[in-house]
Amino acid sequence: MRPEENAIEAARGDVDSADPYERQQQTFPILTDEQVSRLRTYGTEETRPKGSVLFSRGDRGVDFFLVLSGSIEIIEHAPKEADRVVTTHAHHQFTGELDLFNRRAILVDGRTGEDSRLVRLTRDQFRRMSSTEQDIGEIIMRAFILRRTAFIVHKEAGVLLIGARTDRDVIRMNRFLSRNGYPVRQIDPSTEEAARLLCDQRDDLPVICTPDGEIWVNPTTPDLADRLGLTEELPEDHLFDLAVIGGGPAGLSACVYGASEALDTIVIESEAPGGQAGTSSKIENYLGFPTGISGQALAGRAWIQGQKFGATFAIARPANGIHRDEGKFHLTLSGGQTVHARSVILACGATYRTLDLENYAAFEGQGIHYAATALEAQFCSGADVAVVGGGNSAGQAAVFLSRHANHVHVLVRGDGLADSMSDYLVSRIEQSSRITLHTHTEISGLHGDRALEEVTFRNRQTGEAQIHAIPNVFVMIGATPNTGWMGDCVKLDANGFVLTGRDGATPFETSARGIFAVGDVRSGSVKRVASGVGEGSVCISHVHAYLAAEGTG
Repeated sequence: MRPEENAIEAARGDVDSADPYERQQQTFPILTDEQVSRLRTYGTEETRPKGSVLFSRGDRGVDFFLVLSGSIEIIEHAPKEADRVVTTHAHHQFTGELDLFNRRAILVDGRTGEDSRLVRLTRDQFRRMSSTEQDIGEIIMRAFILRRTAFIVHKEAGVLLIGARTDRDVIRMNRFLSRNGYPVRQIDPSTEEAARLLCDQRDDLPVICTPDGEIWVNPTTPDLADRLGLTEELPEDHLFDLAVIGGGPAGLSACVYGASEALDTIVIESEAPGGQAGTSSKIENYLGFPTGISGQALAGRAWIQGQKFGATFAIARPANGIHRDEGKFHLTLSGGQTVHARSVILACGATYRTLDLENYAAFEGQGIHYAATALEAQFCSGADVAVVGGGNSAGQAAVFLSRHANHVHVLVRGDGLADSMSDYLVSRIEQSSRITLHTHTEISGLHGDRALEEVTFRNRQTGEAQIHAIPNVFVMIGATPNTGWMGDCVKLDANGFVLTGRDGATPFETSARGIFAVGDVRSGSVKRVASGVGEGSVCISHVHAYLAAEGTG
């Protein structure tokens, strides 16, 4: 695995990798004289005295700086602590990390450590340079990924999350930040550090502590995204060539191929890149990854690719309405923003199905999970867990959790797994001494005080019921299409999936000309990551044809 690939996986919280700060040549490379000679032609030279502030935490759209002489100090803020110099860029080194590819609020300050001579590249100049000078662009891309990985691994330049690790809102915020590649450190409220930060006993936990010393009491996910600058500021009157609704594999594929083929593209995603596939612990049958890859790692790579080609991402603001006017589509987002686009790809996937149990909602986030990643696995050590479902996601979860839990119980309502799960997963489950398959079995009861403690299994054939000490249940029984927000803009099948391929239309075009559908939300699609990626890429050619026919290609 190449260093930058391993770094992305570490950044998404999936594998242990070498400390990026120990890989100085890759994380903080020194460009050659010849590379510097080429790079400097794209920007402007300037001289700055010692102590000059080049950018500050919270700024958006900052420039790229190359040091010709002198130095640039990268500074991290911490609540109620002195500022700390994370690193110093010296001769022929450069500033920046992944936020240079988007317009999110940056995480650190930059100032000259001495009188310095610099080359400054604006965002447009930087994109032109990195796409033209591909060898330099590869060095910079790898460095940016490793620098963000270092922030995440060392929990630097991010926020502090104070609250019990099993609290549902702590899990919610932790998951949102980690899936969006934002550094976060979780602190137990009983520690001295928490007491020092909070100053007095607080009953309204959990809270977020920012590097500037602000304390936010249990913010909602959209509010958290807005306050941290994870949501990009969208110009009100801007007209995109393509709006992709959903950031799962199909949507990310459409984004990468659309943006790389000169379409001004925006992806509208309700939570984080990856969609439902982003919660998969390991995908082992995806082409080109013989040792497997986690859903988060795959999504992370696609997310970075899309930004590299100039795509915009609107995170934590799901679409809740769409209408067409004078050949243009207008998408309203939660929070009141409107996105205007010439064409639309619906890649909004599906939402998890739940169990019909009396107190089910009370245990969501308090023992009931819909994803099996490293975040959830930390709750399972030394305890039994249950996985409900017979599809590939359930099989992948069972195999992954068997490395962390005491024992894994897989529950299916039918008489086996062969009809719904890939053979390689069925074999692993059958051969594992730490996984037990319960056929013709369902959960009939959930028990506990504030968090889940016990689960009742019921055999559907005999009616026999047994109570098991299981504090974590992973529900993976499929999903329903996310089409309720669309109104009547496109035709749906009897189950709510989007119909495509009407008479004379392309395979992915819906009943509304200019609106396409790919991935799990499309009626008749194969519910696999690879097929979603394929549909997203192929659909772009049809978008180009539509725009050309409309005279806007």
